[in-house]
Amino acid sequence: MGNEKHGDDPAKPIDLASSDPGSLKARKKKISKQEAQKLRDFRLTAPCFLGNIPCRQRSKRRVKSKNSISKQTNRLDSGAFECYMEKLWSSFPEEKRTSFAYFDCQWFAWYRKASFREKVLSWIKREQIFSKKYVLVPVVCWSHWSLLIFCHFGESLQSETKTPCMLLLDSLEIANPRRLEPDIRKFVLDIYRAEGRPEKKEMIYRIPLLVPKQRDGEECGKFVLYFINLFVEGAPENFSIEGYPYFMRKDWFNAEGVECFCEKLDSFGK
Repeated sequence: MGNEKHGDDPAKPIDLASSDPGSLKARKKKISKQEAQKLRDFRLTAPCFLGNIPCRQRSKRRVKSKNSISKQTNRLDSGAFECYMEKLWSSFPEEKRTSFAYFDCQWFAWYRKASFREKVLSWIKREQIFSKKYVLVPVVCWSHWSLLIFCHFGESLQSETKTPCMLLLDSLEIANPRRLEPDIRKFVLDIYRAEGRPEKKEMIYRIPLLVPKQRDGEECGKFVLYFINLFVEGAPENFSIEGYPYFMRKDWFNAEGVECFCEKLDSFGK
């Protein structure tokens, strides 16, 4: 499908994988040739992708050295991130994968581009996130990675035992994670509306956004993958504000743990 030629007709659909090989879960979604060109232009000019290493076909991507991830800085390539994320996801037990879902790391950035917003929301709708306990949303903006987690979105907004809330994990506390809140709030509201949910706007905007205290670490792309691994392993059966922050205290990880995790990631490419 990705090799099919469509000529110069911008109205004809093309395979997103061929236009954007860095995308994993979006690769079967159809967009027009004109939209694909807009996506390419957006990724070349948007602040969240400036300086990123160009993506290559994921099927040919290999990790070439033991320290390839350990030496990455905050410019982890989105295609490499998705490759590692896919391998990490497959390493989780089946019971974890049935209660979790995750988004392609570029969806949030594309949502912020008005011309792609409707398309992204349609992709999210297919993920059936309101049937999941937790949804992992990697966020890359302003050349910086962070992790947004939706908790119990399928539950009543008045629930106390399964509290619908959001977590924003950022390895750089000095980066002011709260600056993302306006975009996150609008993103969540549009997700609820796209699903035809009955909750009112005022209630949706009151969903708590929690930012656990983190130790600073500049290799933010690596830390997002590490946060995902730790959260999937330690997430409580029912998340509630009363028990927050659970295991997510300032000392919930250490340098040795990060290095061990990097070695685990590197082993995926061998």
